Amino acid sequence: MSITVSHLSKTYGAQKAVNDISFEVNKGEIVGFLGPNGAGKSTTMKIITGYIASTAGTATVCGMAVSTDGNETKKKIGYLPEANPLYLDMYVREYLAFVAGVHEVADKETAIEKAIKTVGLSLEANKKIGQLSKGYKQRVGLAAALIHDPEVLILDEPTSGLDPNQIVEIREVIRSLGKDKTILFSSHILQEVEAICDRVIIISKGNIVANDTLVNLQKQDTKSETVEVKFKEAVAADALKNISGVQRVEQFQTGHYQLHCQDAEYVKKKVLQLSIDKNLDIVSLQSSSSNSLEEVFRNLTR
Repeated sequence: MSITVSHLSKTYGAQKAVNDISFEVNKGEIVGFLGPNGAGKSTTMKIITGYIASTAGTATVCGMAVSTDGNETKKKIGYLPEANPLYLDMYVREYLAFVAGVHEVADKETAIEKAIKTVGLSLEANKKIGQLSKGYKQRVGLAAALIHDPEVLILDEPTSGLDPNQIVEIREVIRSLGKDKTILFSSHILQEVEAICDRVIIISKGNIVANDTLVNLQKQDTKSETVEVKFKEAVAADALKNISGVQRVEQFQTGHYQLHCQDAEYVKKKVLQLSIDKNLDIVSLQSSSSNSLEEVFRNLTR
């Protein structure tokens, strides 16, 4: 296993940030690490990378314990923290040379050019980091994480604050890196996770609540079929909540609802009957028995 976390806990005073969690990431996997703000994602990643110590439990990287072989595990890990700290007054190549020196890279020039090419920095490589856009600054951080050719990449919110085009570009970089490296990354953009990941780990309030492939996670939550309906006029949510079989109602905007239920076809018939009884105009009515990652995430972390 490239990453093994066993009964890991981290406590700050009376607050337990991470509560006895265990998981593994296999060599060559891209695994999404998801959870609400404050769930324990960044804390876990910092423990794996050796930036902070655990209160209990162990984390191993490439068979070596982080707590006892910290220097050796750091050689195996490339880490892009959420804040992405950079020296803004340094030029791109100058900064990467500095990072390569920290990692004692033997052939710095070759390593720098390879990292620049891999993350698509060639056109911006002669600029000061402070002159770059947010997207290119993220690429510099990713290049720095790759400079020593690590076996494992830990990426904490790698697309945070990027525009849609930049998100797609960084996503493609991560996907290409996943062919040769083990990647654990966190993100709040669930479509991004669906597009990249082999497997998803979901953490909530310091506890792991799911660890499986996307397909299996969506199959497991069979009780959450949905019916989405749009009415031409405003409709009281209570009228929909009172329909037999409806478990929960979400309103997106005036007249636009999503009904959570066990039998979508039955609920659709009841919605049609309601529209006839109340003389309502239905703009659209559709059902789905396949849960999106967003739906699974919300059910597990609500």
